[in-house]
Amino acid sequence: MSVVDLVMPKLGESIMEATILRWLKKPGDTVEQDETILEIATDKVDSEVPSTTDGIITEILFNENDVVPIGKVIARIQTGSGTSAETRRAEHESAAPQSAEKYDDAKLVEDIPFQPTQHAAPVSGNGGIRFYSPLVLNIAASEGISMSELEHITGTGQDGRVSKKDIMTYLNTRKIASDAPPAEGQPVMVTAPQSVAKKPEYDTPTAYTGNVEIIEMDRMRKMIARHMVESKHTSAHVTSFAECDVTNLVLWREKVKKEFETREGEKITFTPLFIEGLIKCIKKYPLLNSSVDVDRIIVKKDINIGMATALPSGNLIVPVIKNADQLNLTGLTKQVNGLANAARTGKLKPDDTSGGTFTLTNVGTFGSIMGTPIINQPQVAIMAVGAIKKRPVVIETEQGDSIAIRHMMYISLSYDHRIIDGALGSTFLNAVAKEFENFDAKRSI
Repeated sequence: MSVVDLVMPKLGESIMEATILRWLKKPGDTVEQDETILEIATDKVDSEVPSTTDGIITEILFNENDVVPIGKVIARIQTGSGTSAETRRAEHESAAPQSAEKYDDAKLVEDIPFQPTQHAAPVSGNGGIRFYSPLVLNIAASEGISMSELEHITGTGQDGRVSKKDIMTYLNTRKIASDAPPAEGQPVMVTAPQSVAKKPEYDTPTAYTGNVEIIEMDRMRKMIARHMVESKHTSAHVTSFAECDVTNLVLWREKVKKEFETREGEKITFTPLFIEGLIKCIKKYPLLNSSVDVDRIIVKKDINIGMATALPSGNLIVPVIKNADQLNLTGLTKQVNGLANAARTGKLKPDDTSGGTFTLTNVGTFGSIMGTPIINQPQVAIMAVGAIKKRPVVIETEQGDSIAIRHMMYISLSYDHRIIDGALGSTFLNAVAKEFENFDAKRSI
């Protein structure tokens, strides 16, 4: 018999921690290898954690809603035969007092009936998402500290996280400031600690009149909202537009789509065709495939294309095609369809949404002719393709100018003006337009 530690699994290149949403097993329960034990969430995607072995759960080390670093032991499983489930439960119960003493703060969390989301606004110091433990959030709730105040408390924990000590120090400082009597002859004025910003008006609950419906944001929508605001605060957004004639591309797809589906078992959409052209231009202008680290530019050698995908719930997620430049059109088509289906059925893995270096969003899917997309951090550019419309346009022929019905499309590029100027942004955008326009209508599949 032996005890196996179940650790928080690695969930992607940039993901350092995850929130425990729900335990599906309890101490004393028997589990089989690969059986799901708990559900977790990151700022990108929800996931399930399976058991790594057969056995009986003897200890669970974290509560629901706890934020746990990657690699941390979250539960222990005893393997081997010879000990019954009842014995395991007895061992767990006898160890309970010691476990409770070890996690005193957990009891404090239970005492305060407040369960807000575990994700908060960006940390101003490094531009990442700031996380708060349930203990800190519950203390804040019981003491009347708003989220806007909490965001501006200086944290001394790992990665600038606000600890119990930090919030208690802030409360003491605030109390001293409010209790201090004014000097004789001076007007009464209380100065808040320097780290506390003025509470914005939108934090104040609004009283609504008339016939309204109030809808609470789900966890994913809250994260999308925070990511969009964070991106606007991080990057200096500029958007450029171009128009392109995609007649050759449209006619070629129409000609081969039945044969392609019969041969490959996959429907070919416009998305892999757009990604194929996009990759060629990224190779010519590699600065579009980079990120900014304070005052350094990190140019990515791997080309990992994110594709914005709408979910049935109305939310948005961006699965990533890794090393997209190493795939042919068939490979791109299978990746696009596979990731899109996984996204819509809730089967994406955490790694499927990490590591993107450039994002494509198809706003034309829902009829928009153009858009001004928000950069997906930490990338520096995102391209939107609009709806393809037939229009009469002037074309040049050997016999002179003439008017013809062509398939036209607007494309737009939002880029980070900190490192990409208008000249490079527009040059890249027009290169993509030319790539689409010059599509080889005679190519084979």
